[in-house]
Amino acid sequence: MKVQEILNNLETKHPGEKEYLQAVQEVLESIETIYNENPQYESAKIIERLVEPDRIITFRVSWVDDDGNVHVNLGHRVQFNNAIGPYKGGIRLHPSVNLSILKFLGFEQIFKNALTTLPMGGGKGGSDFNPKGKSDAEIMRFCQAFMLELWRVIGPNTDVPAGDIGTGGREIGFMYGMYKKLQMENSGVLTGKGLNWGGSLIRPEATGFGATYFTKDMLKTQNDSFKGKTVCCSGFGNVTWGVALKVTELGGKVVTISGPDGYVYDKDGLDEDKIDYLLSLRASNNDIVSPYVEEYPEAVFYPGKKPWEVKCDIAMPSAIQNELNGEDAAQLVANGVQYVAEVSNMGCTPEAIEVFHNHKIPFAPGKAANAGGVGVSGLEMSQNAMKINWTKDEVDAKLHQIMSSIHVACEKYGTEEDGYINYVKGANIAGFIKVADAMLDLGVI
Repeated sequence: MKVQEILNNLETKHPGEKEYLQAVQEVLESIETIYNENPQYESAKIIERLVEPDRIITFRVSWVDDDGNVHVNLGHRVQFNNAIGPYKGGIRLHPSVNLSILKFLGFEQIFKNALTTLPMGGGKGGSDFNPKGKSDAEIMRFCQAFMLELWRVIGPNTDVPAGDIGTGGREIGFMYGMYKKLQMENSGVLTGKGLNWGGSLIRPEATGFGATYFTKDMLKTQNDSFKGKTVCCSGFGNVTWGVALKVTELGGKVVTISGPDGYVYDKDGLDEDKIDYLLSLRASNNDIVSPYVEEYPEAVFYPGKKPWEVKCDIAMPSAIQNELNGEDAAQLVANGVQYVAEVSNMGCTPEAIEVFHNHKIPFAPGKAANAGGVGVSGLEMSQNAMKINWTKDEVDAKLHQIMSSIHVACEKYGTEEDGYINYVKGANIAGFIKVADAMLDLGVI
């Protein structure tokens, strides 16, 4: 495999799609050796087929606001690869949404889903619609208009969307209501549903819980634990909420949260009341975190800054892609960080990852550490198919098992001669082998 040649061809075909090209480059560089050792992959052109989505659906979404004004947004669904199961991936509603971001997320989702051991392919979707500041009625009209186009190409055994940034239980409910009306069926076509109409327990917390479980196993390889550890997080939504809950339960202390306006440092750490406050802060339909210090004056707000300047034992970026760069990584290393777990999708830039690897800092990539959310979505699909509901403890135990199996796979394929575990390499190789072998079994289609 000639990595640079493939990347050059992709850049020619898809100019300017930097997030997508970054995601592809990371995977190709990790799997180059194993790919070249297996000529059957080359003869079947697995890479050339894998880096291009099966299809991309783009559509207009027209909706009317409360004042009677008509608005037009773009909707997309990227169905990337279904070799091991139906396409599976969230719907992102955010002004930044474009095809490069959705293709990067969909490509990552292929390997993330494969790592869970559940039969799910990779996909992603969304719109440049901004739910912030919109009324419930406006959200409903947009979601219904979005689903009027999307319903034709999804289904419980075809493509199962879920929530993502901007798409929570409210939005999933409006989308599912319209799908149900159009398709005239109750099915597991969407995950992240409400608990009283098909949802799974601990789904909102699952990404954060799963990342913490993965990090716990990462610490265990060093005969270490969360007990007494200081943890820096970014974001302040469901993902950070889940991390804070589980880290606190395991004896660690989360001391930062962040938003577009800056970050909050709370030296005392987030306790149960503060963690609950995160949810109310997010529910206030406002992106800013500065009100935290009004509620808890012992904390300090740093406007326009990122939390990676704070001294910590463990850094867990939990907000958005490329939020932690090379300079941030160097600052963390200088301050003595011992572990880094990427809870957001591709939360660290390639330069940041290089810094961590060069300093032999155990680093968990998002496609491994962040797989808990889609893992529980897969469990929700199973519950829907069987028309049952598992208890919170049952779902949590299955999630723990999924994350432990992912860590085992990363350790198997990522352990280097000096004993350092390259989790990026391990995750990419483990996910790739599963998908590539399935593609070989299915023939050229």
